[in-house]
Amino acid sequence: MVRGCGAYLPKRVVTNEELALKVDTSDDWIRQRSGIRQRYIAADGELTSDIATAAARAALEDAGLDPGDIDLIVLATATPDHTFPSTATMVQANLGMQHGAAFDIQAVCSGFVYALATADSFLRSGQFGRALVIGAETFSRILDWEDRTTCVLFGDGGGALVLEAEEQPGTNGDRGVLVSKIRSDGRFKDMLYVDGGPSSTQTVGYLRMEGKDVFRQAVTLLSEVVEEALDAAGLTAADVDWFVPHQANQRIIDAMARKLSLPSERVVSTIAKHANTSAASIPLALRSAIDEQKIQTGQLVLMEAMGGGFTWGASLIRW
Repeated sequence: MVRGCGAYLPKRVVTNEELALKVDTSDDWIRQRSGIRQRYIAADGELTSDIATAAARAALEDAGLDPGDIDLIVLATATPDHTFPSTATMVQANLGMQHGAAFDIQAVCSGFVYALATADSFLRSGQFGRALVIGAETFSRILDWEDRTTCVLFGDGGGALVLEAEEQPGTNGDRGVLVSKIRSDGRFKDMLYVDGGPSSTQTVGYLRMEGKDVFRQAVTLLSEVVEEALDAAGLTAADVDWFVPHQANQRIIDAMARKLSLPSERVVSTIAKHANTSAASIPLALRSAIDEQKIQTGQLVLMEAMGGGFTWGASLIRW
């Protein structure tokens, strides 16, 4: 079950108007194509591990737990502090944990769904009792700030859930993660990728994206995996209380809501204020919905995401 949810955003807010002073763009151009109005950017020296640690502490506080109560950290990020060790182990050290296990998941924007599925599997196996599932990114560090088609779309931030293993009756009314479905297809690599890496260029590289191609694939692939997750749980879209999608583009969010016949008042959208924070977007949106007193105990939450690779997936949680 979900014991707590936390989030962290850097202090610096960059509006569309501020970006328009640096690149050939405008507030109207960005909003029409993405729905984004602003984004948060990490401070100089502020690392992904710092963001992840702050989100983790917030989730632990929400759960009423201490770091010593956690025995697993699964951190989703495409912008790690180092090639190795994993950013999760940095968070483990920051929290003062000297037990359990910590590792990273790299599935780009789908990372949180992948991390959730991984942690849930470990908890179900009995190997661990409580897990921190974190999504954290400093995407501002891999953006080409002269490419207006990509630099306007992304931001930094982090979010986290505390999951706890608990015996349940085994029905779709159980609390916690009901089902997760994850998929990938490497043939789509050239549509969304970073043009660098230790083995290829020995550089960090910059994010590159064929936006129209990604959009065309997204709704089809996401619709299929969402239906697969609902079918596996014996549920339908009509049973969903809250739809919390990856915050990539408002048009994709709207298209998915239409596909599922979900009214806008049951869709959580934070893209206007957060932009695309990759693996952090879903937990950030969850925390935002909780703060707005939307998500309540016992309600069904549907999450989905697609990222570079392509990777994609969907999860259902009974809150």
